Amino acid sequence: MSRSRALQSYVIARLLLAPLMLWTIVTVVFLLLRATPGDPVDVILGGRGAPDSVKEEYRQRLGLADPLWLQYIRYLGSLLNFDLGTSLTSQGQDVWEIIQQHFPATLELATFSMAVALIVGVGFGAISASKPNTAFDVSGRLFGIITYAIPLFWFGMILQLIFAVQLGWFPPNGRFSLAYPPPPTITGLYTVDSILNGNIEQLIISLHYLALPCLTLGFLISGIFERIVRVNLRQTLKADYVEAARARGISERKILISHALKNALIPVITVLGLTFASMLGGAVLTEVTFSWPGLGSRLYQAISERDYPTVQGIMVFFAAIVVAASILIDIANAYIDPRIRY
Repeated sequence: MSRSRALQSYVIARLLLAPLMLWTIVTVVFLLLRATPGDPVDVILGGRGAPDSVKEEYRQRLGLADPLWLQYIRYLGSLLNFDLGTSLTSQGQDVWEIIQQHFPATLELATFSMAVALIVGVGFGAISASKPNTAFDVSGRLFGIITYAIPLFWFGMILQLIFAVQLGWFPPNGRFSLAYPPPPTITGLYTVDSILNGNIEQLIISLHYLALPCLTLGFLISGIFERIVRVNLRQTLKADYVEAARARGISERKILISHALKNALIPVITVLGLTFASMLGGAVLTEVTFSWPGLGSRLYQAISERDYPTVQGIMVFFAAIVVAASILIDIANAYIDPRIRY
């Protein structure tokens, strides 16, 4: 089989698997929601004191009294028409509108957190790998273990306690100061909208509120990149072409930056896409801890209110992002590394 045919077959296979993965996620979320305790009608009516006849009327109106298989078939039919449904608790708001309203905040948080993670992780990993069997190397190993083990919400509350409550350097929660109007919406990203409107003051306020949530999420995610860079860079520094560069008298710094680090970063690119996609869906704890008005906070609220359509819609949206990122990364790797597609 020629390389082009092999690559084509690999891409088609990955694309055909995408609907199967999404269907599996959709089915699991649908069943888990129905299996958890609680009734959306109780939330809608404000408690358990409503008459049973009123509750039954609401269940009939919402389709919750239908058999489970019928609800599932109806839901799959709606998804095929790209209809995520209507929220049960947000005054009939469309789920797509909820996603459009809250997703920019999550995207902004994930983007800046990823920047923090890359700077800290790659930098720490490079220093640790370039100085084996030293205090830097030991610190790098401990850093990877600690960032993996620390609970995200606990770390976020510690940063809030130190830098927001005791020192007062940063605001403890929220996305923008209530004393100033937020930037006019263009992209929904406050930092970008501030730049597009030429308002430096709004940009500074946006970054001020972003600081603690981004440091929390980015610092803990950076351990992933630190471990990958440290392991791959140490292997790369033992390669023959690196030894040849040393024999030619090239400085260690130039060898590290111009030769070894470039090759060691190839696995980071693979992990980068999936990590970023996961951060979009995994920022729930950060958003809840810092009262960040993103899609993660909205998902937490919907779960608490047993808002089935909103939970299902947000989960499908996040799943689609992760699946799409996975496919794009696999295809890119297949182009770069021929061994993957054979």
